[in-house]
Amino acid sequence: MNMTSPNQIKAKVLLADIGGTNARFAVLDDGIVGAMTHLLVRDHASFHGALDKYLDGVTEPDRIGAAVVAVAGPVQNGRCVLTNSSWVIDERELCAVYGLSTARLINDFEAVAWSLPHLAADKLLQIGGRQPATGMPLVAVGPGTGLGVGVNIPHAAGHIVLASEGGHATMAANSPREDAVIGRLRLRFGHVSAERVLSGSGLENLYQALAALDNLVLPDRSAAEITRDGINATCATCRAAIGMFCAMLGNVAGNLALTVGAKGGIYIAGGILRQMPDYLVASEFRARFEDKGRLRSYLEPIPAYLIIDDDVAFTGLRALANVIIGPRAEADGSG
Repeated sequence: MNMTSPNQIKAKVLLADIGGTNARFAVLDDGIVGAMTHLLVRDHASFHGALDKYLDGVTEPDRIGAAVVAVAGPVQNGRCVLTNSSWVIDERELCAVYGLSTARLINDFEAVAWSLPHLAADKLLQIGGRQPATGMPLVAVGPGTGLGVGVNIPHAAGHIVLASEGGHATMAANSPREDAVIGRLRLRFGHVSAERVLSGSGLENLYQALAALDNLVLPDRSAAEITRDGINATCATCRAAIGMFCAMLGNVAGNLALTVGAKGGIYIAGGILRQMPDYLVASEFRARFEDKGRLRSYLEPIPAYLIIDDDVAFTGLRALANVIIGPRAEADGSG
């Protein structure tokens, strides 16, 4: 992709966060992210159909000269077929159809990783640790539809963001009970990755495995129902499932902190845990994060944060627009 200089880019930048269910659009204009528009993916046959619908309501759409788009799926050679949708998004096609000078397509969790140095304190709930170390790597981990992992590494000229498939690393157990759960899931899936337990479907897997181990016949529950009934303590198995979920997340987060030296902090994204912040704080998450034997003292100072910003992807998209297009996109303003 050709990198054009700021004076070759029109004033506006299209920002989009595209998931399997929702498509969200906004325009970045002189550093300010405008009003967000939400469209349902199922209401549009293609990404271009949804984008055209959005652009119908945009003032001066011809001034949009670039696009930065986060997508819920793997990006290969500037192209993505969404994981949970038939939509196809392609950088070159975007430029050709809409007359853009620049288009960049990134995985949605890369957008989260780009946001990390720019998140305001009131968008974060700290869970243990002390102050982040300046200039050290920051890690985002996010249980949602899957388990996203991203790394943001500060350096002299800015930041390097590393995309990762860390959610598919093998899940380790830390207790006989977890051994039994993972053993049962291994019979179903063969390889048990972290994502098999730390995601929406993963929470359902934990609930089902715990019920089977305890010889209980329970109704099928969605991740949202398990979360609700666990927090309300109306179902002991749901309560045990969300407890194991938080503990296992602490285990994975601690491993990530050790692996990349994330003294800049661990940041937890995704909608599941935003629904139970108080429970997460009171859970085994932090104890398991630090429970790494001889390296406990290394992990104790590292802060962990729950991101409580629904629009974190747009903070990341704005930051990346600044890198691609230049400082004009990062002028003073809200984002």
